[in-house]
Amino acid sequence: MLPDDITQAVLARKDVARYLRGGHGQSEIEARERIHGYLEELRTTQRYPIYRALKHPLYPILRKIERIDEHVEIAQKATRAGRVIYISNHKSHLDYLVEPLVLDDNGIRPPVTAAGINLFGGPLGLLHRHVTGAIPIRRNTKDPAYLVTLKAYVAELLQRHDLLFYIEGGRSYSGEMKAPKTGLLHAALQADRTSSVIVPLAVAYDLVLEDHILAHQGMKRRQRPFGREVAEMVRYAVGYQSRAFVTFGQPIPLAPFDPEARRDVMDLAHLIRDAIGRLYKVLPTAVVASAMRPSIAKRDLEGRADAIVDALRQAGANLAVQSGREAVDLGAPALADRDVIHLERGGRFRVRQRTVLRYYARTIQHLLADPRRPLRTH
Repeated sequence: MLPDDITQAVLARKDVARYLRGGHGQSEIEARERIHGYLEELRTTQRYPIYRALKHPLYPILRKIERIDEHVEIAQKATRAGRVIYISNHKSHLDYLVEPLVLDDNGIRPPVTAAGINLFGGPLGLLHRHVTGAIPIRRNTKDPAYLVTLKAYVAELLQRHDLLFYIEGGRSYSGEMKAPKTGLLHAALQADRTSSVIVPLAVAYDLVLEDHILAHQGMKRRQRPFGREVAEMVRYAVGYQSRAFVTFGQPIPLAPFDPEARRDVMDLAHLIRDAIGRLYKVLPTAVVASAMRPSIAKRDLEGRADAIVDALRQAGANLAVQSGREAVDLGAPALADRDVIHLERGGRFRVRQRTVLRYYARTIQHLLADPRRPLRTH
């Protein structure tokens, strides 16, 4: 389909046509100009052959990340049956590379991705708009013209493409899962609900590339300019190695949920968030971070990690480690290489970066028995 076909389909939708008749303190001409302006901003093109070739210039960063998929056959089966909406948690800017490449590795058609509009400046913006097929999203806007255009555009796009978006909106600065956002979910519900399903997926890293950046932004409660953050990520990429687990969950049909019922939309959002939380891979760095004290002997750290692993097992967590000793043997060296903790002579561990350690501890907070009660770890 040509972009003009999507534009015409969006303009023909009832909610958009109603807005175009004017109101909201503006004339019909002003309303039409605003809608067309936002449509031009949202317009995107996915050129799949070029998209696949991006692996080669991105090899210097991709070779540092071992991609591991779990239950990818769920996505393969879902795409054969109809349209798929992938909804994920959001840990890193690398998610935009890792998750689509896991699909591509397994011969699954690529989705269009919804990304924050702050990622669309300069060469990266051209790449997103004309190659990967990403949609720029204005987060937290209350402009009714934008909201009606976005929902209509996504609904029409889903007639032609699969979609990937992040239920939390932006990345979590604290490490813990954020409350679900419902804007794109509501838009997805306005598409053909009989032939579409939601496939929840969770992405988890042993080490998040921008962990120091996110943790310190969380303390200051403000976001740094994207260009500055990219420069810092390049610095933290020196010596960076990590596994990335992408875990697919059982499809959730859309048909039972009414897009006009606010309660249905919220229930679906929490259902998806809870599913993602259970899929999230519990990695050794998170267990060690949760068990760590300001200063602790290795044996004591293993004992505390054992208790955490047992609690997570009882909660039905998706575990990558089966014992406290395994968690410490694998997780402590990784955190030490990242300068988050330090192993002293005599076998004692000390905390070096408390804020970053808390970031990793909070990534599994939602899986513990009482998520409202903060972990006392350091």
